[in-house]
Amino acid sequence: MKAVEPPGTKEPPPGDVRVNICEHSHMPDELHAALHSALRTGPFHAALRAAVEARGLSLERLRARLEQHGLHIGVTSLSYWQQGLRRPERAQSLRVVSALEEILELPEGALIALLGPPRRRGRSAGLPPGAVGYAQILRPAGALDTLLRELDAVADDRRLHIAGMYENVEVGGERSIVRRETLQVVQAHEDAADRYIMVYRGDPGCDVDRVRIAALEDCRLGRVRRDPVAALVAAELLFDKALRVGDTQVLRYELSDPGGGQALDYERGFRFPAGQYVLRVAFSPGCLPVRLARFSRRPGGGEHAEDLTLNAHHAAHLLFPSPQPGLVGMRWQWAS
Repeated sequence: MKAVEPPGTKEPPPGDVRVNICEHSHMPDELHAALHSALRTGPFHAALRAAVEARGLSLERLRARLEQHGLHIGVTSLSYWQQGLRRPERAQSLRVVSALEEILELPEGALIALLGPPRRRGRSAGLPPGAVGYAQILRPAGALDTLLRELDAVADDRRLHIAGMYENVEVGGERSIVRRETLQVVQAHEDAADRYIMVYRGDPGCDVDRVRIAALEDCRLGRVRRDPVAALVAAELLFDKALRVGDTQVLRYELSDPGGGQALDYERGFRFPAGQYVLRVAFSPGCLPVRLARFSRRPGGGEHAEDLTLNAHHAAHLLFPSPQPGLVGMRWQWAS
């Protein structure tokens, strides 16, 4: 389709695309102008939305037309694309975009050109100053990479920031951690964050097949992946909507590990600077430790430790107002 440059404008740069005004003169002037402008300057989601409005097609109708092309995509994904909450990047998604150009009667490459190069992800994308990757706070990191790939995630995804977290851990009569409950608030760094991936590393002897995760409030459990050799579990906690930059999400969930062995500590790893973190550990009255301490450890740095005392409820807690990347937690010793 040949592009026609409107009078009085500069010659378009090489590779630029234009709507053929003559062929689309049947569309209302305001829609025509909006579509022309969106295809000229982007961004992708604005151009897609303008094209859909100009053609007068519903997203359900678009989905059905794509099905006729042998392409399967949900209405929700199409909606996210035109709102800018998600960006098509995978090969299958790009095939959908090419088909949309045909269905919406746009010049070939009109939408694809607005996507630009794929965004860098994972380690190649780099991390903010002071942040660390999973490899610096969790071993073996390679096993975790595999689990995250199965969840279509990357190890150093940085879309969410922990604004606050409270954890309650219960140590049972067999000296193992039998339950932990987490209440946390996360905040989006990038658009389209719609899940939090929880990572759990069991104690020696942990049977990951017996680990159970329950979504308690403001989230729901998605896919769960387990590695029995590395004693790792990764699980999706899904939000009810995709977050925009700056949005916050509260989620409450619990994890039980009845097959865990004797526990000597509980630690939480932070990859990015975080908001307030509170950890409370409660022990069975008939199985109390003889010594208890809090600790913090930075990658490549030393460790700071400080003794704690159990209260009348056989529990102790710690507070980190703004934990830095690294490990924080509590450790204890049992009588022989």
